[in-house]
Amino acid sequence: MVNARATGALIALFAGLLLLPAFASSYVLSLATLILLFAYTGQAWNILMGFAGQLSLGHALYLGVGGYAAAALYFHYGIGPWLGLWLAIFLCALIAAFIGFLAFRYRISGVYFALLTIAFAEFTRIGFDHFSWVGGSGGLFLKVTQRESLDLLNLRGPPAMFYYGALMLAGAALVLCSWLLKSRPGFYWQAIREDEEAARALGIDVFKWKMLAMILSAALTSVAGVFIALYYNNLFPEQIFHIGRSIEIILGPIIGGLGTLFGPVIGAALLTLLAEIATELMTALGWQFAGLKQLVYGVILLFVIIFLPHGVWSPLARKLGIDNVSRRDAGAQSLDSK
Repeated sequence: MVNARATGALIALFAGLLLLPAFASSYVLSLATLILLFAYTGQAWNILMGFAGQLSLGHALYLGVGGYAAAALYFHYGIGPWLGLWLAIFLCALIAAFIGFLAFRYRISGVYFALLTIAFAEFTRIGFDHFSWVGGSGGLFLKVTQRESLDLLNLRGPPAMFYYGALMLAGAALVLCSWLLKSRPGFYWQAIREDEEAARALGIDVFKWKMLAMILSAALTSVAGVFIALYYNNLFPEQIFHIGRSIEIILGPIIGGLGTLFGPVIGAALLTLLAEIATELMTALGWQFAGLKQLVYGVILLFVIIFLPHGVWSPLARKLGIDNVSRRDAGAQSLDSK
């Protein structure tokens, strides 16, 4: 439950985010858009891992399929992204249902489930590398038009439009996850996460609720894929399906706090800002390091594992006294201790 102090802080933060485009430079706006997008995808992944306890390392699969589905419809037939969005959600839900059925029906779990998700993401990446209809390894490029004027029907417009789109996605995901944590699916998922056999003995349909978490997580991730396709106007299999992309998705929730509501948000902000600061610092010094961002991610992850094994958010919330997180933290700590 979020207390009054936290509610006030959230309202102030939301007001600041709403006003940001009026004062921020294009660089700051793009950085804020990236943070919000990572916060959204982190929330989507957190439903499967943080709530239901199923480790997926192949969520780039849904990001890529979702992005390609909407982008290909727009590129080849001029069909707007609002219709493409539903195709993206449908396809990713279907793929997740297939993978989930294979895994959960045959009791594939833990590291084997993680390997299964990686395998499907890699198969798809290789397939799209040779899928000439969407550009193959050369990539799919969308025509860039009306960057200054607003075309909401086709989601073409200035960076501020995409910023508000990312803000809306991150806010909606936060509200949805807050509701899920307090609802029947959230309780069932947490029971499964803590002890699957005990949950089954209590009469919880473990297969059904794990499938729901899998499909919901994939469907939400596909929306981010559509956003990325329209925002960057290009898609490459090597980038969008790469396992590095999956790692980027999961780092935010892990560093922020698995299973917590605000962990993915804090983690996304921390990772993106520190990586950007390190890059700017190195550039100012005239030094260039390939893979600097990944190095920063690794150092942050190492620090969190050693000093904050339950993530940044829980101790921060207790210190600030802005969130009654004890119940959820107890679950997250139990998860970490497995």
